[in-house]
Amino acid sequence: MSETVEQAAGGRRGRGGGGAARRAERTAVRVEFARYIERNIPDLEILNEEALQIIEANAETVLEEIGVNFVENPAALDLWRAAGADVQGERVRIPRGLARALCKTAPTSFTQHARNPERNVVIGGRNLVLAPVYGPPFVRDLEGGRRYATIEDFRNFVKLGQMSKWVHHSGGTVCEPTDVAVNKRHLDMLHAHMTLSDKPYMGSVTEPSRAADSVEMSKILFGADFVDQNAVMTSLININSPLTFDSVMMGALEVYARAGQACIISPFIVGGAMAPVSVAGTLTQVLAEVLAGVAYSQLIRKGAPVIFGAFVTSIDMNSGAPTFGTPEAAQITLGAGQLARRLGLPYRSAGAFCGSKLPDAQAAYETANTLNIGLLSGVNFMLHACGWLEGGLVSSYEKYVMDADQLGVLHRLAAGIDMSANGQGMDAIREVGPGGHYLGCGHTQANFKSAFWKSDLLDYKPFETWEEEGARDTVALANARVKKMLAEYQAPAIDPGVAEALAEYVVRKKAAVPDAFL
Repeated sequence: MSETVEQAAGGRRGRGGGGAARRAERTAVRVEFARYIERNIPDLEILNEEALQIIEANAETVLEEIGVNFVENPAALDLWRAAGADVQGERVRIPRGLARALCKTAPTSFTQHARNPERNVVIGGRNLVLAPVYGPPFVRDLEGGRRYATIEDFRNFVKLGQMSKWVHHSGGTVCEPTDVAVNKRHLDMLHAHMTLSDKPYMGSVTEPSRAADSVEMSKILFGADFVDQNAVMTSLININSPLTFDSVMMGALEVYARAGQACIISPFIVGGAMAPVSVAGTLTQVLAEVLAGVAYSQLIRKGAPVIFGAFVTSIDMNSGAPTFGTPEAAQITLGAGQLARRLGLPYRSAGAFCGSKLPDAQAAYETANTLNIGLLSGVNFMLHACGWLEGGLVSSYEKYVMDADQLGVLHRLAAGIDMSANGQGMDAIREVGPGGHYLGCGHTQANFKSAFWKSDLLDYKPFETWEEEGARDTVALANARVKKMLAEYQAPAIDPGVAEALAEYVVRKKAAVPDAFL
C-alpha cells in the first residue's frame, strides 16, 4: 500500500496540450511513500516454552539477587525504595515479580504522530516501522571518502530519508554533526528533522536538558496540548550493560516519560564483553535490564509508551572488534522477540548491521542477514535500517540508498502470499495450457506492473548495455542515485508561523550559552 505524490514542473495541464502534458508527466518528480509494514506472515519462534520459562526465571533471579545499579540518581533510588525494592547504596534489588507487575501499565502499542498525519506510524502489534542509521561520527561517500560528519551531511541524510519510499521514519542522530558545538547540535538536528521532513522523528538523549528542548520544540511544531496527549517522539535510551543505568540516560528517560513521549529501553550488548558468550545467558541479561528499565519508566508515569529494545552483536575473540550478521546474534534477536511479545511490549532490534569498512560484499551479506532476521523476529521498530557502515562508526551515503532499496523486499515478504482468485492464477494456467508461455496471456498483461518487486537501484540489463553505460558497480549506481534524490528533494510544506517560531527558539537557545565541544 503506497501513496504517490506527483509534482510536475510544467504546472497544471492545458486542455489542448496532450503531448506536452505527457512529456511533463514522464519528467515529473515522483515521490512515493510506503505505509509502515503490516505483517501477514508468522514470526519465527526459536525458543520452546521450557526455554522461555527458564530465561524468565533466571532474569527474575538476576534482579532479586544481583540487582542493578542506578548511578548518581538519588531520586530514582527513592522511587524504587517506595515501590518495595531493596536499595543499598546505588544497587537496587527488585523482588521477584515486581518489575514485571510494573511493566503491565505500559501500552502494547502506540501511535507516533508525524507533522503530516499521513506519515503517522503505529508501533507494536504486527507492524514494522523502519528508521535510518543512528549515531555515527563519520560519514562516507564515493568522492569524499571517510570524514567527520557535518551539519550539511546531517541535513542531506534527512532529505534522503524524506525522499526514500520504504523508510517510514526520519530517525534521530543520523550522523553526528561535529562542526556544531556539542551542547547546541541537538537544536540544529531537531530543526532539520522538523522542517526538512514530515515523517516522525526521534528526540535528543545526550543530556536531560536536551530532552527538555526536544519536548519544547515539539510543542512548537504540534501544539502544547497535542504533545501533552500524544506521542510525537520516540527516543533511544541505552542501558550501560551490564546492569547499569546511568544518570544521563535515565535523566532523559524521566523527561520523556513525564511528557508521555516514547522511549526505547535498549541494552547495548556486545556478547563476550558486556554479556555472557552464551545465547541463553545474554537473553537472560537483556530481559533483566529491560524489565528494570521499563518498570522504572512506569514509576515515573504509568502508561508512558516504551519499547523493548535489544541491540546485540557478538565479538571477534582475536581482535575484540564487534561482529555482525552472525548466527548467535540472530538467535538472540529471535529469542528477544519472543520475550517481548510475552511481556506485551513493542520490540526494537535488528537493522542494516555490518562491520565492513566499505559498502561491499561483506556489508551486503551481513546486512541481509540482520534485516531478514529482524523481519522474522517480529521487530516493531527497526533503527539502523539503512546507512550503517563500519560497526556503526560511519553513515554511508551509498549504503543508505542501497539499504533503503532493499527495504522494499521486506515490505513484499511481509505481505505474504496472495491467495485471491487473481493470486491463484487459474485463468492464466487455463489460457496458456501445455507447452505455451505466459508473457502474452491476459493475466500477465493485467498484473505485470505489480507482480514482482522491482529494484530502483540494482542493474539487470544485458552485459552489452551495462558495459556501454560505463560498467558501473552497485556503489557507483548508488552514488548516482544519491545525487539524483538530493537534486530532486522537495521540502514538505510547513506553516510559516511554526517555522519562524522554531527558528527563533534555536537562535535564542544557542545564544544563551557559550559553545562547548566536549
